[in-house]
Amino acid sequence: MSLSFFIAFTHVRSRVRQTVVGVLGVATGVGFSIMMAALMEGSQRDFIAQLVDALPHILVSDERRNPTPQPADEAFDAAEIQGLTTKAIRPGIKNPFAIMEALGGWVEGAVAPSVQAKAVVRFAGRDRSASIIGVDPRREAAVSKLPTQIREGTLADLYRSSSAIILGDGLARKLGVRRGNVVSVTGGLGHTLLCTVVAFSHTGVASADDSQAYVLLKTAQILSGQTGLVNEIRIKAQDAMGAREIAARIEEETGYKSVSWQEAHEDLLSAFEVRNLIMYMVVGAILLVASFGTYNIISTITHEKTRDIAILKSLGLTSALVRRIFVMEGFVIGLAGTMLGFALGYGLTFALSLVEIKSPFMDATHLPVHYAPVHYAIAAAVALTASLTAAYLPARKAAAVQPVDIIRGAS
Repeated sequence: MSLSFFIAFTHVRSRVRQTVVGVLGVATGVGFSIMMAALMEGSQRDFIAQLVDALPHILVSDERRNPTPQPADEAFDAAEIQGLTTKAIRPGIKNPFAIMEALGGWVEGAVAPSVQAKAVVRFAGRDRSASIIGVDPRREAAVSKLPTQIREGTLADLYRSSSAIILGDGLARKLGVRRGNVVSVTGGLGHTLLCTVVAFSHTGVASADDSQAYVLLKTAQILSGQTGLVNEIRIKAQDAMGAREIAARIEEETGYKSVSWQEAHEDLLSAFEVRNLIMYMVVGAILLVASFGTYNIISTITHEKTRDIAILKSLGLTSALVRRIFVMEGFVIGLAGTMLGFALGYGLTFALSLVEIKSPFMDATHLPVHYAPVHYAIAAAVALTASLTAAYLPARKAAAVQPVDIIRGAS
């Protein structure tokens, strides 16, 4: 054991009450910072998981990222032509199943076709506008959570009749529809079908549940007045975080607009970055406050041990060694507090994970927390840095003590 460590440990041990208070201060700061980080990141991860899994990771539509340029604009740079009407273009993705087959060759995940159409649903004299989504039940199960969102039936019930429909539960309430009722669905071009309600869907998003309905691909194509129409390709990648890069490559190869879940929710992701910054600032503030206890202890020891310091320096101890002794005292307090804080933080996080949540609007039954080594590493780094800094200031003052002035009784 080195001399500096022996003296530092002796000083800390001789003032048990103050040492315990300092250690508890650091432990409290470390423990609560770990708990807060685990809770905030857990809630963020849970929200993103719900957001990502609720919809396909990538949506490829029959739109273009930029409007199609006029032929005259391409031929004449100096010409400015106004009043031209863009020619009518047949809606839908060209050769959709060939594109899906090509995507299946390199995209790690699942691919499914879809038809988006607008319609009016009528029942018992009530009319409601709705977004009709045509799906392939066998493929849809691999790209979205729709099968788990079906109530009073299953997604496969769409095969039960030639014109089956699954209504959002909010839309069904507004129409007064029950399972087995027949509703009239009129598409944008005036095509009308009598559809049997075979189930209801509940996503938990009111705007979707009040306006969405699901049918088979062929039913949606009939309502749109176009056989073989596929105007959206839905993709779920194995690596959800790589969806942006996959969407960019799809758009480059096909020319069709491809939107990843990150692009669709950029505002929320930006808000999470600000939220994380606030979290780390709060954690740093907690640990900074805890470091004042260390500063107070080392300052008190320095003041009370002034004559001892003078004697030690008169015996040949250098200023650097004296400074090291008191910095080591702060390190010992910070390290002990950090170790105790790890246990406290884990215990608090585990206790929070046991808190039950009973809400009809949430799938989670307990508070979401996330255990991550990085939380402990950050808390330890900040706590030890704050403790060493708090100890260095009085240590520098102790190292500047002149033995002759203290022994002579000079102030």
